[in-house]
Amino acid sequence: MKNKIYLKELYKLQVELVKFQKHVIDNDLQVCVIFEGRDTAGKDGIIKRFAEHLSPRDMRTVALGVPSDREKKSWYFQRYVPHLPSGGEIVFFNRSWYNRIGVEKVMRFCTKEQHTHFMDEVGNFEQMLTHSGIKLIKYYLDISKDEQKKRLKSRKIDPLKQWKLSPIDDQAQRLWKSYSKARDEMFEQTSFVSSPWYIVHTNTKKEARINAIKHFLSLNDYPGKDEKLLVYERKVICEFDVACYEKGLIAK
Repeated sequence: MKNKIYLKELYKLQVELVKFQKHVIDNDLQVCVIFEGRDTAGKDGIIKRFAEHLSPRDMRTVALGVPSDREKKSWYFQRYVPHLPSGGEIVFFNRSWYNRIGVEKVMRFCTKEQHTHFMDEVGNFEQMLTHSGIKLIKYYLDISKDEQKKRLKSRKIDPLKQWKLSPIDDQAQRLWKSYSKARDEMFEQTSFVSSPWYIVHTNTKKEARINAIKHFLSLNDYPGKDEKLLVYERKVICEFDVACYEKGLIAK
């Protein structure tokens, strides 16, 4: 996608996002959007394009760090609850409670018992959220192994990306298969009817950003919605199904 076309389309979609936010504010809606995915898959970039022109008073981005000693001794979901949206608010989670089934499991930051408890509880937790009126939308950004390798190398040599480097990044390629196994388990066991997983193929950043915004807006109703603008590429994004593997939307 040429940059000129990308910027033009992005502008139109961000106008739609502003329309949507006004609807959220006017109707005291609660919107929670989760972005999960492999390292370098583009979570920061997509969230930036979603949030760029939204009212900061009625929108938050949540990216929690390492849990404190107190949080480690609390109910696992407890540290996330205070960050959930209130009426009239949109919250974007840059990684979420699904850390437990991804990074924490693969890097052995949690025990097998803690992982099992998470799998037993997450369905009920999300059901409580959706029954309370929170609109929960879950995206997983997927990327090929070769593309991740290129982006990891770029992080190491770009002085503006030094803050993105972490010890976990160094393990991303070595533990590729372990992350794939954890991801597949997550899809199979936590793609619920009320909160399914949507997979975004992010090898091409611009296409991923444009189609993620289109898809998100297509899921929501709001005044002045431009339906024609929100037709997204199904080769870039799909609701989780085994067919997503067959289409090559989920990296092996």
